[in-house]
Parts: sequence; structure tokens; C-alpha cells
Amino acid sequence: EVQLVESGGGLVQPGGSLRLSCAASGFTFSNYAMSWVRQAPGKGLEWVSTINGGGGSTSYADSVKGRFTASRDNAKNTLYLQMNSLKPEDTAVYYCAILTGRPRTGWVPRSQGTQVTVSS
Repeated sequence: EVQLVESGGGLVQPGGSLRLSCAASGFTFSNYAMSWVRQAPGKGLEWVSTINGGGGSTSYADSVKGRFTASRDNAKNTLYLQMNSLKPEDTAVYYCAILTGRPRTGWVPRSQGTQVTVSS
């Protein structure tokens, strides 16, 4: 059974940093590209980032480019999202997913996500 468990969210002041983690199990992690997707209160899902299976290729939404960095440790079956220079508009529930890019219309997260709140 595929399991994805996010952690590392919390309350942080604007300009602060957080590092999210996603522990994966139930599949051969290194064989799959992984993505981060977020959902802000009252808004739809927003693709954040994708990283390829080997970790050598990443892509980011314009809204987070230069501030967020995705990485992975295939030995630990763990995906990361380092978030710096956080803004209030980054407030959202963050999900990791087995996605090669932006989710299709109707895609629903299968994990519980982790809440990130950026506020002073």
C-alpha cells in the first residue's frame, strides 16, 4: 500500500523558513518523480514543485521560484521541501504526491498534508 506522510509544518513569521518532509512507503521511491502541491484556505490546489526520481532535476511554480527548494533522499525514501523567505500567501496545507507535474483537474490528495501558516 502506498503511503505518504507529510510533516514539518507549523506557524512561522513572514521571512522565516520551514523544512517539510514526506516519508514514502509501499513503492519503489527512487523510480518516481514526486511533487509538492498546496491548497490555501478557500482556494483550489496549486502545484508547487516537482523533482525527478534521481533528484537531479527540479521545477517550481513562479510563485515559489528562488525561495523553495525540493530535494529527496532515496536511501531514506523521503522527499523534502525547504521553504525560505516565507510570505503570508504561502499559508496552505502542503501535500506530497506521486506526480510528474501539475495535477490534472479532479485530482485529490491521498495524504493528510501538513499545515503551514505564515503570520506575524
